[in-house]
Amino acid sequence: MTIPPSSERPILERFLKAEAMALWAVRAAQLRDVPANVLAFLKQHEADEEEHLKHFETLVGYQSWGREVLPTVPHQWPSLAVLLFGYEALGLEFAKLLVGLRPDMQSIVDDEETHVAFFEQEIRKLLVGGGVEADQARISAKAWWKKLPRTVDRYLQDSSLDACRTEVASAMQAAIHQRLKSTGLLE
Repeated sequence: MTIPPSSERPILERFLKAEAMALWAVRAAQLRDVPANVLAFLKQHEADEEEHLKHFETLVGYQSWGREVLPTVPHQWPSLAVLLFGYEALGLEFAKLLVGLRPDMQSIVDDEETHVAFFEQEIRKLLVGGGVEADQARISAKAWWKKLPRTVDRYLQDSSLDACRTEVASAMQAAIHQRLKSTGLLE
């Protein structure tokens, strides 16, 4: 998959938006009842996202808009875990696109892989026991998966991506589907 060099700025801008959204979601998640190890990870994750956000703000030359009110995130840990896992997986795919244009951004991919791996492990813990939590996680994953194509399309809306949009969207969705499937969230 080849991304045209003219897409660098739009992808940087979208990554800035995605990092801001991730930061707010991570902050909101810390206000929920999550396992102690998850709370500790979320605090470090917040610091990583703040660092990424500042880096992207410098690259694009403007600040992301702040939020006075954090986004609504699920109260139940299984649904929240799926939401965070899904958006981290999406962030990883965008980071891979970015590294194709900016190899100097490999550290962002490395951080995203760490975040995804953590939530993958937490999802597997939820699923291994079966029961209500596993069912809730799978139901949440199916609902999240249905929304993913619109989200990807929204992030790829730039004329510089016209020639490769379908291929890029398809590859990203396939990678995320495989990840959701390999964890046991989707069949």
